[in-house]
Amino acid sequence: MTNSFRTLDDVDVKGKRVLVRVDLNVPMDGGKVTDATRLERIATTITEISNKGGKVILLAHFGRPKGRDDKNSLKPVAAALADVIKKPVAFADDSVGDVAAKAVGAMKDGDILCLENTRFHSAEEKNDPAFVAELAKLGDIWVNDAFSAAHRAHASTEGLGHKLPAYAGRTMQAELDALGKALDAPTKPVIAIVGGAKVSSKIDLLENLVTKVDALVIGGGMANTFLHAQGVKVGKSLCEKDLAATALRIIDKAEASGCAIILPVDAIVAFHFAANTPSHAYGLDAIPDEGMILDVGPQSIERINAAIDDAATLVWNGPVGAFEMTPFDRGTVAGAKHAAARTKAKKLISVAGGGDTVAALNHAGVADDFSYISTAGGAFLEWMEGKPLPGVEVLKK
Repeated sequence: MTNSFRTLDDVDVKGKRVLVRVDLNVPMDGGKVTDATRLERIATTITEISNKGGKVILLAHFGRPKGRDDKNSLKPVAAALADVIKKPVAFADDSVGDVAAKAVGAMKDGDILCLENTRFHSAEEKNDPAFVAELAKLGDIWVNDAFSAAHRAHASTEGLGHKLPAYAGRTMQAELDALGKALDAPTKPVIAIVGGAKVSSKIDLLENLVTKVDALVIGGGMANTFLHAQGVKVGKSLCEKDLAATALRIIDKAEASGCAIILPVDAIVAFHFAANTPSHAYGLDAIPDEGMILDVGPQSIERINAAIDDAATLVWNGPVGAFEMTPFDRGTVAGAKHAAARTKAKKLISVAGGGDTVAALNHAGVADDFSYISTAGGAFLEWMEGKPLPGVEVLKK
């Protein structure tokens, strides 16, 4: 897929000021980074440009500040990044203006500089042309390595691509390659597993997927809405009853597209929403009126694993049960382990993404065994919905 995008293979960075948009939006506690996954991901791009003699100027946002706010400064993140890449990372107290210009002017080839949070300026999120021009003054080329922010048309994530020669960084390139193999030009048959609490947040996603995949497994609270639409009594389970017509429309669309919809055939039911509360497997014809479906049952797990066995490519977004609480993590863990084993055996290409999904796969201990895991939340979802991503479109040849 990345044949259609400009990458670092298409440019000589030596002696150039390279503005690199990265994702530094990492979890912090007491001024310390608690999960360096995103920093580790961008290390390849940063070190490659630095080693080739480019001046690496990092652009990123952190949090959702309304103006300058020390709680959202990138200074501690820049220090953590230096530890990860084993190279010094200088810091400038602004992303534009004299402070930034002086810091960039002092750089030697191979140096790395992190500019302050771009969102300290409201013009960043407005993609203000004047702000884009101010940023562009600091660089000769622009590299976008932040797929997770690619669904936003902001100054540093999209605007710069119209002012400077634009290229995909290695993290962006890996993401586009993995996603291309998953849905754009996949090895068939393709199965998607979509879970999570609500259908309302994933209508566009489901509408797009049923036209792209051969089978769609629906789990989590979302499945209850589909079961209710088909006349199944779901007791006190999480269920968007007002979306029954939407669920039926998606089922009809799937049928017209030749996509098999796989819903639970049994369920683990409890009477309290709490970890380790007493629970029992029920058939769908016998869900108690006071009960809550909190996970797929053993027969449903067998069906999900059989669907994975039939697939050459798997796209996964969202857990199939309340995985944060034992024992309602069993369905998600079983499916994840089965997919991981198939992937390790070279029988499956597995791509997963979305915050809860990454947490669930880590919980199952198989995150490293999937073909690719996207750390992007909103951008991954919008890509699955079939929407063009501004920060990706601008990189096309």
